[in-house]
Amino acid sequence: MQGIFADRGDAGQQLAALLAPLRGERVVVLGLPRGGVPVAREVSVALGAPLDVIVVRKLGVPVQPELAMGAVGEDGVFVINPEVVRQTGVTDAEVAAVREREQAEVTARAARYRASRAREPLGGRVAVVVDDGIATGATARAACEVARAHGAVRVVLAVPVAPPGWADRLAGVADDLVSAHVAQDFQSVGQFYADFTQTTDEQVNACLLDQSGWAGEVSPVIGQVRLGGYLTVPPNAPGIVLFAHGSGSGRNSPRNRYVADVLHAAGLGTLLFDLLTPEEAPALSNVFDIGLLARRLTDVRDWLRAQPLPGVARGAVGYFGASTGAAAALWAAAEPGAGVAAVVSRGGRPDLAGERLAKVTAPTLLVVGGEDHTVLDLNLQAQAMLRCENRLDVVPGATHLFEEPGTLTAAATLARDWFTRHLVSSLSGTGPW
Repeated sequence: MQGIFADRGDAGQQLAALLAPLRGERVVVLGLPRGGVPVAREVSVALGAPLDVIVVRKLGVPVQPELAMGAVGEDGVFVINPEVVRQTGVTDAEVAAVREREQAEVTARAARYRASRAREPLGGRVAVVVDDGIATGATARAACEVARAHGAVRVVLAVPVAPPGWADRLAGVADDLVSAHVAQDFQSVGQFYADFTQTTDEQVNACLLDQSGWAGEVSPVIGQVRLGGYLTVPPNAPGIVLFAHGSGSGRNSPRNRYVADVLHAAGLGTLLFDLLTPEEAPALSNVFDIGLLARRLTDVRDWLRAQPLPGVARGAVGYFGASTGAAAALWAAAEPGAGVAAVVSRGGRPDLAGERLAKVTAPTLLVVGGEDHTVLDLNLQAQAMLRCENRLDVVPGATHLFEEPGTLTAAATLARDWFTRHLVSSLSGTGPW
């Protein structure tokens, strides 16, 4: 069984294959520094999920530091194994001294790893806690408690290798326990790696910055309002697609999140955000104020271009609109100097953009369900007003929300191909974001 992993990257790829069912859920991958982070990086890339660290430190027995008697984590999380303390005769004062020292190290490391990025929010999300292996499980137990304390609705503990009986010992620590290999001859984690070179802080920070370009919650401030959003930028993304949601929808729309995942798989970035604040959204006068929605979209585009995105030097912007959001996207694309590379409307109301349709210069794709007869007629009329490159694609059997089996996939595939073609071709001559 020795040397079953070439290195931590190989271990992460093997582990990621077991975690594939989580793709598409609201996952955050949390690596335990230092050695767990390169493993977690591979998992985050495979799942298309953001990567963060969860900083914990083992409490070693004073006369035998490799033997864990507990662990500490961020926010004062403290885990102790009373059986180890009893067997080794460690006093309360000794436990307190080790705890104080290791808690200070947790604070220092967290500051180093988060010097250029905020902690990834865990509220309402699935936390996948990853280490390079399990020995005693003390640090993993503390990490899972930290994740729960920060609001994770589900915690998955995942490791490449673990000793026999690990699942029984850690039962209840996480909702799910995943290991690529359970090794009967387990002596140490390192014995199962051909290359188990110590990971440095610099390597941890490199993983955090470069693993997927950038991914996380954002809060664009537009005038006097703050909007909620989620930005994902895969490595070397040729462009970012801004989602203009329709009436009654927002950045958490499962349909638009699905489309975004399809775009991520093609290497495109996305920004899903709420065009209206929670206070504004209930008023129908705001929901159907296409001019207001278009201004918000333009302002967020300008905000995005001002952001320093690690690993992303150049790119183009596309608009994806649904329902009334499609009208806002086309209205914004008609503005002088809009600089938009492509527009896609899914089940949209482009007719609400009115005479501005004739001023749109960005290549525009209209996607409509074959059973959405009224909206199909409105799209045909709108298409006749467009002077830019355009196409109307009808998805057979689909109604307005594309709820029928396979129809949303068909619409997402059409959007992916349109954006991939036009965002990449627009790169010539573009400057920094």
